[in-house]
Amino acid sequence: MTLTARYPVAARRIRTPIVGLRRIGDHTLFYLKALAYAPFAAWRYKRETIRLIAEISMGAGALAVFGGTVVIVGFLTLATGGTLAVQGYSSLGNIGIEALTGFLSAFINVRISAPVVAGIGLAATFGAGATAQLGAMRINEEIDALESLAIDPIAYLVGTRIVAGMIAITPLYALAVIASFIASRFTTVFLLGQSSGLYDHYFSTFLNPIDLIWSFVQAMLMALTILLIHTYFGFFASGGPAGVGIAVGNAVRTSLIAIVSVTLLVSLAVYGANGNFDLSG
Repeated sequence: MTLTARYPVAARRIRTPIVGLRRIGDHTLFYLKALAYAPFAAWRYKRETIRLIAEISMGAGALAVFGGTVVIVGFLTLATGGTLAVQGYSSLGNIGIEALTGFLSAFINVRISAPVVAGIGLAATFGAGATAQLGAMRINEEIDALESLAIDPIAYLVGTRIVAGMIAITPLYALAVIASFIASRFTTVFLLGQSSGLYDHYFSTFLNPIDLIWSFVQAMLMALTILLIHTYFGFFASGGPAGVGIAVGNAVRTSLIAIVSVTLLVSLAVYGANGNFDLSG
């Protein structure tokens, strides 16, 4: 009898960290290959890249226009911006400074709300779709067929999606930020009755262009992280249709953790020492 069969619990405890380290290595190698092949994919597979840009933004098939990332992220940021206005106006009104609702919109929407909501929307739409597509191709041996045709599947399937996602995220996130601003202003001015001039004064006073730039950087880092995670889980899916579903679930859970982690790290790096904020005056 082997030691593994004699001491199964101890063997499992020893294997667990080894398997974890091996998975980290697999993730790292896949991410490095995907990033290295992305420029080649953008140049070699232009038509596929353009198709993926359209699929990311407006959706495909039955979900076209109404199920694209733009629509989903727009609805999410509209709801989040309106909720922020309602909560901010009510909470600040308790201490008599509801005039600063415009400040909350300029501050929280840019630094926290819009990036996180846009990341969640991207993970729930294109990210989950990419995992399902690649997983279906893996279990149907279509990825193996690409390799038999001397086409690198990482470049063709993963690199093109990374390039398309990074191109589409800038206008997509711009629409998300604008939607959050419009929702906050509409809720505060038209629904809650605050003066439009008062709201616009505090909003423009505390809207820092540098914060907007860092917000776009944060959104791009989130998009890159989400695309890498979802393509990895889809590329290595196994176990038939049920395995594809498991891969999508694992990818969504991992990407949600990555979204808040990127938000935390960017906040610590950019605003940890100096918040670029001054309420005095």
